[in-house]
Amino acid sequence: MLDPKQVKADAEEMMQAAVMYLDDALAHIRAGKASTKLLDAIRIDYYGSLTPLANVATILTPDARTITIQPWEKKIISDIERAIINSNIGLAPSNNGEVIRLSIPPLTEERRKELAKQCKAEAENAKVSVRTARRDAIETLKKQIKEGLSEDNEKDAENEVQQIHDKYIKQIDEVYAKKEKEIMTV
Repeated sequence: MLDPKQVKADAEEMMQAAVMYLDDALAHIRAGKASTKLLDAIRIDYYGSLTPLANVATILTPDARTITIQPWEKKIISDIERAIINSNIGLAPSNNGEVIRLSIPPLTEERRKELAKQCKAEAENAKVSVRTARRDAIETLKKQIKEGLSEDNEKDAENEVQQIHDKYIKQIDEVYAKKEKEIMTV
């Protein structure tokens, strides 16, 4: 028989993972400001293996609308440019032979609304994950009654799982609201 505390801890761990995933997913959505996280998914062919861009270049944001990429080896500058163009981030690189610059254009109102909708979808996915973790925990607790857990202990544990669920749903709403405000701010 599983301990109700372990069931709650497992559920909370899954809920926390959903919030962390949401944070990461929203960080990769371009909000009209320069962020090095936009380039996290870009890989380049470096000596025969796909390597993250951050492992072969210094990536900086000198201002709110520019990202600079300074490769550690000048010969891979064209590979980096090609990888950026082939990625789906929608930015055109320009280089001076030593540094690649990415200018972040201001977002149109329509694009802002699309991005906000995309963020809402990510937040909903995170909420579904939290709800699934709650449902699984409650089902496990109900099965524990058959294995000797008292109904009072099961109900108490179920209430505690619900409180944990509410806490993480609130966190998801806060993370989403913050990102939506960032996107909609001109």
